[in-house]
Amino acid sequence: MTLRHLEAVEWREDRHYDAGQWPFTLPVVRQLADQRRLEIPAGVTVIVGENGSGKSTLVEALAAIYPRRGAVSPYVDLVGNHASTEDSPLPHLLRAQTARMASPAGFFLRAEAMHSYFQRVDADPTQRRAWGGIELNARSHGESFLEVLRQRFSEVGVYFLDEPESALSFQSCLALLALLDAMRAEGSQVIVATHSPILASLPDAALYEIGDWGMRETAYDELDLVRSWRHYLADPAAFQRHLFAHNDD
Repeated sequence: MTLRHLEAVEWREDRHYDAGQWPFTLPVVRQLADQRRLEIPAGVTVIVGENGSGKSTLVEALAAIYPRRGAVSPYVDLVGNHASTEDSPLPHLLRAQTARMASPAGFFLRAEAMHSYFQRVDADPTQRRAWGGIELNARSHGESFLEVLRQRFSEVGVYFLDEPESALSFQSCLALLALLDAMRAEGSQVIVATHSPILASLPDAALYEIGDWGMRETAYDELDLVRSWRHYLADPAAFQRHLFAHNDD
């Protein structure tokens, strides 16, 4: 099933910004400002790039402008992790173009804020009942993380994930890969910022790489992320000789 709830992101001409200030100095943001529009594919979109390239900033902005209501439940009013003081002003420059029958369901999963999110759920009796009375912080971080994914990704909608692999083992990343495939088959859109070659390997996902050039669509085997991991795992000692070199002088 191919659905585009979030069809595109448009740059707002009626808003002013300082091009010399972060995040507008990021190449990916400058590219978006120049092009004025970013098409969002159906299914799963995977965004990769080095730390500081702007991939998380972009995903957070997209999550902020999509008109979602979180899990549609009579018991839980949930829209994902709360905004932080580190959020950028980028969302104020963007407008979401949505389909006429776009789903209001969705979730923004910011891996670095999940511990505080677990605490909020555990402290709220209503929320805890909605999770079957099980305290999330009583489990390992990875187990709680996967439980959030399973429970909150059950409805067709638009989901935003920022580096979800940070809490997951190899096997759990594979479980998330299967979940992403099931979600797109049901008609959800998912936008993922990641450093994981496992998540980037999802067949038929739209792959975008962010760097000094801005953002470009590319193939899995052409990703710098994939090449680097392959080279390292093929010969770790070759890399470590440079990392652990001692000065004999």
